[in-house]
Amino acid sequence: MLTWNGMWMDTIRDVGGAPTPLSRIGAMMSTAVYDSVMAIERTHQPYAMNMPVQPAGTSADAAAAKAAHTVLSTMFPQYKSSYDAQLATSLAKIPAGPGRDAGVALGETVANGIIALRMNDGSDGPMDYTHGNNPGDYRPTYPDFQLHPFTPQWGKVTPWAMTSGSQFRPNGVVGYTNMNDLLTSPEYTAAFNEVKELGALNSATRTAEQTEIGFFWANDVDGTYKPPGHLGNITAEISQQAGLSMAENARLFAMVNVAMADAGIAAWDTKYQTDIDLWRPITGIREADTDGNPDTVQDENWVPLNPFSPPFPAWVSGHATFGAAHAAALAAYFGEDGLGFDFTISSEDPFYLALPGVDGTRTFSSFSEMAEENWRSRIYIGVHWDFDGAEGNWLGTQIGQYVGENFFLIPTPGAGVLFALAMVGGVVRRRRD
Repeated sequence: MLTWNGMWMDTIRDVGGAPTPLSRIGAMMSTAVYDSVMAIERTHQPYAMNMPVQPAGTSADAAAAKAAHTVLSTMFPQYKSSYDAQLATSLAKIPAGPGRDAGVALGETVANGIIALRMNDGSDGPMDYTHGNNPGDYRPTYPDFQLHPFTPQWGKVTPWAMTSGSQFRPNGVVGYTNMNDLLTSPEYTAAFNEVKELGALNSATRTAEQTEIGFFWANDVDGTYKPPGHLGNITAEISQQAGLSMAENARLFAMVNVAMADAGIAAWDTKYQTDIDLWRPITGIREADTDGNPDTVQDENWVPLNPFSPPFPAWVSGHATFGAAHAAALAAYFGEDGLGFDFTISSEDPFYLALPGVDGTRTFSSFSEMAEENWRSRIYIGVHWDFDGAEGNWLGTQIGQYVGENFFLIPTPGAGVLFALAMVGGVVRRRRD
């Protein structure tokens, strides 16, 4: 799984784009690998593909490699030659014979089942979106005023584990469901003044470490592994420090990537499918004279530390939602909020690596500490209000915990009674009673 996770990150670096489609394909690849391995190992319940008992000696390594290869080759046929070369390398390490051949056949079958499962999930739905022009309404930001908001349809995509994209939707922005009430609230005033001060390009109060934190978690620019790939790389680093086996990695990556795929759906549901599509700090600060709040002072020349603001509404933070879902899924997998020792993770954000004195890594004692720093990072680079991150952190935590409580579980006696199985061409979707 680690090798193919690396191939996936290489693909992200090349294709770039919005985080939501990237998280979808990451989940497709990892669930295909997981269900292939579970068809042989059978230590935990499958995610979707309830395969028959495999012949003795079927290679789990071959099944995993072919499953990942099939998903990536189908979704990115332009890179098939690279995937073919990696598959050949992976299979060359496995003795030729019926076991390897059976594994390859299994991986391909499972992967095609996962691909079919997501074929009509709404991810290619209409991307029409008309932004508002009233105070508080999201609109394209400096310097990319002509850039169309990314994936406005994504909140309607069929979830991977949740019952709907709105299952955990927050009730208003810090409780406010009316834009005027939000803009004149003490919560908005506090968030406004904080990001105006800490997130400005020329901030006099942001510390060197806060600048490092801001860019460490960013990975916003094309050419990086983007936020989903960054979290995938962190998963690999944590796996290596924990010493997990191939089968254990299959389950870990499936849990984390399903949680993150649903985090993208839930965050985009909140961004686009609610009554408040909130403007970014650069817009709110430059147009503060229109917000009706005497305690927010306009600065028409304000710019954030980050060179651009991501092209979609601010609330809730996608970064924070992805990061918290990732952390909660990790905690569900390991059974505790951490590894029992400090762990070190890295970043490839070019702005971070260009800072003086950084070594490319940060060290944490818990997953939740990691997720909270991810949320706060967005204030330090000036692209989010604090409540975007706080509520995204809450939202992602609910999703990660839900995945851990309802999917990828150890089989129990009478599981056929405890779990309702909906069969569609061999595909199984489960909910715990």
